[in-house]
Amino acid sequence: MRKALFLFYFLIFYAITQLLWWGYILIKFEPERKGMIIGEGLIFMLIFTWGALKLKKQVKREHEINLQQQNFLLAVTHELKSPLASVKLYIQTILKRELDREQQKVFLSNSLKDIERLDDLVENVLLSTKLENRAYQLPKEVFDMTELVEQIIDRLQKNACKTQVIKAELDEHIKLKADKFAITNVITNLVENAVKYSPACGMIYVKLKEDEGNLIFSVADHGIGIPDEEKRLIFNKFYRVGSEATRKTKGTGLGLYIVRTVLQKHNASIRVKDNKPSGSIFEVTFENYAK
Repeated sequence: MRKALFLFYFLIFYAITQLLWWGYILIKFEPERKGMIIGEGLIFMLIFTWGALKLKKQVKREHEINLQQQNFLLAVTHELKSPLASVKLYIQTILKRELDREQQKVFLSNSLKDIERLDDLVENVLLSTKLENRAYQLPKEVFDMTELVEQIIDRLQKNACKTQVIKAELDEHIKLKADKFAITNVITNLVENAVKYSPACGMIYVKLKEDEGNLIFSVADHGIGIPDEEKRLIFNKFYRVGSEATRKTKGTGLGLYIVRTVLQKHNASIRVKDNKPSGSIFEVTFENYAK
């Protein structure tokens, strides 16, 4: 990247130098056209500078995207290898050792958790690929949103810290017409993010309610929070909060991108707010959801 920028600046410097030199020569040989030459030179200089700045911005953006894609591939590789290695170890232990029934149940339960992690990752990648196609239409059906949220919370609670509580406040039997698979992905990503970025065994609040014809789903945590300057970036594909050097949490950078894109296809909106005294609140709104 540094070599490319050096070459870029050198070419700009060379072009500007040549422009000034040829302008000087033209003025010297045709002094009566001095005003026109200077005027046209300035216009050319402005257009050239604008084009150069746009080109630099585009090159920088492409470089950032390439880095994000590389980080994504590394993250996916790690996210795949880690649970696979864990499942392999559990199964090898069960086969090689004489374990009692209770120990086998613990090992199998942990293996199931890792398999569910793999399943979530694969679903994210598959859904992200589908959403890239602008013409793709999400199949919609009527389902019980309350029941779906309860099922997801129950599964994720089992994977959380033993003393960690995912507290739910859900209005009963709320029906929603949407793509159940995609909405499942949205809820899972938002709750998993809250678990992931919360302190060990922190409290997480999940709410689902009807308010004046709108359906509102929210997830609140008391984790690290999100800086204001990053709130508008977190829904970009491959973007993750913090720097690669200091980031400790796992992830691929696809979760919130999928959340926003799925909600857009359902004419729903999402916003992120600061929680008090710390953490974040993600609030999803389905306007006139019953229509």
